[in-house]
Amino acid sequence: MINASGVIYNHCIALHKRYYRMWGKHLNCAKLQSHIAKLRKRNSFWQSVGSQAVQDICQRIEKAYQLFFKHHKKGVRPPGFKKVKKYKSFTLKQAGYKFLGGNRIKIGSRVYQFWQSREIEGKIKTLTIKRTALGELFMVVVIDDESESGIKSTTGKIAGFDFGLKTFLTGSDGTSIDSPQFLKQSLNAIKKASRNHSKKQKGSHNRERARKNLVRKYEDVCNRRSDWFWKIAHKLTDKFDVLCFETLNLKGMQRLWGRKISDLAFGEFLQILEWVAKKKKKQVVYIDQWYPSSKTCSHCGHILEKLDLSVRQWRCPSCNSVNGRDENAAINIQMVGASTIGLGDVRLATPAIAV
Repeated sequence: MINASGVIYNHCIALHKRYYRMWGKHLNCAKLQSHIAKLRKRNSFWQSVGSQAVQDICQRIEKAYQLFFKHHKKGVRPPGFKKVKKYKSFTLKQAGYKFLGGNRIKIGSRVYQFWQSREIEGKIKTLTIKRTALGELFMVVVIDDESESGIKSTTGKIAGFDFGLKTFLTGSDGTSIDSPQFLKQSLNAIKKASRNHSKKQKGSHNRERARKNLVRKYEDVCNRRSDWFWKIAHKLTDKFDVLCFETLNLKGMQRLWGRKISDLAFGEFLQILEWVAKKKKKQVVYIDQWYPSSKTCSHCGHILEKLDLSVRQWRCPSCNSVNGRDENAAINIQMVGASTIGLGDVRLATPAIAV
């Protein structure tokens, strides 16, 4: 079914390109869906995919083109062809599947058994079947959460956090968390697996075996990093009610520091933290990325004109206090974040700093 979805996707991309060459216009999503529905009736292989999954493929392509039209000046490219064996997923909405109980589900005309990682609570909106590079299948269920929203105060504390290259996270309460840098730890094993893969003959079983071995090395890095992120997210949300962060320009940081930023994976950590905070009814606050958190003295508010990245500690020319770069930035992020929300009974988690 995933392979059939990949074939339909490539056919839709070909239609888009042909339509633009002939008429110089963008192919409307509704027209594309109507045309694909007619073709699907004459193709038994395409019928293995549900009609709603086919509509979702057209909608995915439409969203990709809209992003291209909006951000093409920033380097965003239009959607292109994909290898069918690398096509990852299809999505069903209201129809095409049915839960039978006992960890069994009917998709199309076949019944499958699955291992359930958590209970499904709420109204099911969509069901997505995903295929990994190893050929493993995962079922992702999106639900409409009907639980009460809002912020729940348990600790009455607010804290600011500053990301860094040497220290992963520095808190305004004086805590610092170093990143294990999982990719750096496994880099030699990944290089060895990659060399072994490149030496195998293309199309051979040995090359496929070597490819899967390489994918397992990368998956091991991702799984260990994700597990560490979940543990840190639970630890922070148990300790604080409000967590303040600076908005990051991840693409700019990627251009400057490359693999180092990929290994730290700030964006993935923030996604996990937001999910955990929402589940526990805690709040994550972001301040403006252009706020000079590192150059502003947290004691008197004096702002330096320039501060090089190599400077880790500086003395304020106004109040003569000594500020650690990351600790000072975390305190400023905390104060700015606190000013943007109604604090109520929330207490600032700031350590006593000797001047």
